[in-house]
Amino acid sequence: EALQQPDLPSLAILDWMMPELDGIEVCRPARQTEGLESLYIILVTSRDSEEDIVAGLDAGANDYIVKPWRRDELATRIGVGERVVELQNQLANRVEELEEALGRVKTLQGLLPICSYCKKIRDDGNYWKQVEGYIEDHADVSFSHCICPDCYTTIVEPQLAELEAELPPKQGEDEA
Repeated sequence: EALQQPDLPSLAILDWMMPELDGIEVCRPARQTEGLESLYIILVTSRDSEEDIVAGLDAGANDYIVKPWRRDELATRIGVGERVVELQNQLANRVEELEEALGRVKTLQGLLPICSYCKKIRDDGNYWKQVEGYIEDHADVSFSHCICPDCYTTIVEPQLAELEAELPPKQGEDEA
């Protein structure tokens, strides 16, 4: 009943010999029940044969203590169980973080159909988009536009000179 409560323990100490249900009968289904897979189970019993120890661990116990147990040994094994549970929780959290990060990652891969003239890219919906728009949709980037020094010299300066030549002369320049 304790293992079916919403506030599930992360560590359980079970006796092999219990009324109605024995520890082995609790271990097996616990390992197959969602939410109980990471439950750390310590099986405590007077059964000390090699076959019993193997059977207990095979049933799903993480640890096995033979009675009569010593207080220090039990405390130490509980400490080991707590460390294992904490590491499992940390690992589960890391996996969750990585899965979330992977879900946010957009990648560019494969062959990109690009127009030889205007450099637009055809997307999966057969629409042609500017390179910047396509890349923004498929990667975690944004663009800011500027003019490189070479383009300024070879394109912008000649255009500015052409525009200046087309402007009417300023007052006072004609008279000189």
